[in-house]
Amino acid sequence: MNPFAVLGIPERFDVDLTATEKQHRELSRTLHPDRFAAAGASERQAALGKAVEVNEAWRIVRDPIRRAEAILTLHGVDLKEENAPKADLEFLEEMLEQREALDDAKRAKDLEAVHRMAVAIEAKSKAVELVLTEGFAREDWAALAGKVGELRYFRRFLDEVSAIEDELAA
Repeated sequence: MNPFAVLGIPERFDVDLTATEKQHRELSRTLHPDRFAAAGASERQAALGKAVEVNEAWRIVRDPIRRAEAILTLHGVDLKEENAPKADLEFLEEMLEQREALDDAKRAKDLEAVHRMAVAIEAKSKAVELVLTEGFAREDWAALAGKVGELRYFRRFLDEVSAIEDELAA
């Protein structure tokens, strides 16, 4: 499935999420099951299938990691874990240090330190998204797979931060 084609938007990494959400809502309204209540079973089933496809396309496009993966897959880049480019050793060392610091802050119940780390990782994530935007504009497909991997590391880190914040706030 090409989520961009399903939503009727250009295949780009830097999508206008507000406009795309509006497009999603309009398509969802058009395909709502109530509009097909009087239709035949096959037409109802087709509309339901298309509605499911539209919702999945929106989930993909609104998530920067899934959006990047979709574009790369559409351009023949194999993103299976065993074929993905290995992360840069320097990047992995930095992430290991960040995780250790996060564990230390968690043990010390230092919510301020946890928050500072989250802000720093969010900034790095935004910087990688900018690199992806520029790389996709140049159609530099294969070189971007590693950057998508970095985004995944940042997402996991921020998910962990969220869990720690919830735990420490309780």
